[in-house]
Amino acid sequence: MVTILDVARAAGVSKSTVSRVLDERLPRSTSETAERVRKVAAELGYVRDPLASGLRRSGTSTVGVIVPRLTDTVMAMLYEAITAVAADRGLFTVVATTEDQPEAETVAVQSLRRRRVDGLILTTARVGTPVDVGATSYALALRTDGSSPAAIGDDRLGAQLATRHLIDLGHRRIGLVGGPEYASSACGRAEGYREALEHTGIAFDPALVAGDAFSIEAGEIAGRRLLDRPDRPSAVFAVNDNTAIGVLSAAHALGLEVPRDLSIVGYNDIPVVSRLPVPLTTVRVPFRQIAEDALRLLLDDSRGRSGETLVSAPTLIPRESTTAPPR
Repeated sequence: MVTILDVARAAGVSKSTVSRVLDERLPRSTSETAERVRKVAAELGYVRDPLASGLRRSGTSTVGVIVPRLTDTVMAMLYEAITAVAADRGLFTVVATTEDQPEAETVAVQSLRRRRVDGLILTTARVGTPVDVGATSYALALRTDGSSPAAIGDDRLGAQLATRHLIDLGHRRIGLVGGPEYASSACGRAEGYREALEHTGIAFDPALVAGDAFSIEAGEIAGRRLLDRPDRPSAVFAVNDNTAIGVLSAAHALGLEVPRDLSIVGYNDIPVVSRLPVPLTTVRVPFRQIAEDALRLLLDDSRGRSGETLVSAPTLIPRESTTAPPR
């Protein structure tokens, strides 16, 4: 889809100039710049987005985004993607953080509503706990509560790809470093892990499961629990790149070499993991697509009200942290 930013770049003007020239509510300008903008827009096949323009006419042209924390690279990447997609539609974003605490989410929602944002995108949803944003339009991203409009990655598929990759390499004792039970992303990835094992005829072993948060520290604690034992797994799937980094740290502390002694797969493909001393095999999440879907749900009231969920497929990115198990 051709965006207002594409027209601005091709015409050599700002986005605001393009917006003013193509706004049918304003008097038609016959300046050389305006004629150039209209010509470029026609050549590129640009069509104004009636949903976004309607949102701008009715409010502040601002979308509030609520995330657990911006120190989490995943959330920072998604927020940047949402900001870029919103800018293409002539909208501005503002972010609030909650430390993943429901009480703080309530405060953030109220604060952003007082600032008259036109809608909210939340990445803080909890399974089975419907989001309460009053009458404000909203959509969820990355995580879902099971009933609200949401744009997410296919977490079960991504975990199946990661686990199947390890199985195909010959691993049979595969540990899982999970995340918080209230996060649908962590739950979906744990389900995908179990499904991949069962599909291959490998019995699920709860003793090979550890971890309850998305942090590096939680990954290191879980890694030590799984690896500091005589019957340790030969491979570990971590449901988040941060926890995978924690497992790498635990392995190093225990004198294990990756991937000779232990294969590790993470999830999300944050930029740092490809530049680690042992580049991490991981599952890439399509943040841009999720951002586009979330904004589409937010702007299209009929889809938002229906509680529709849009799901994007992830991609396995094999790197040097995985190999066949030691013989």
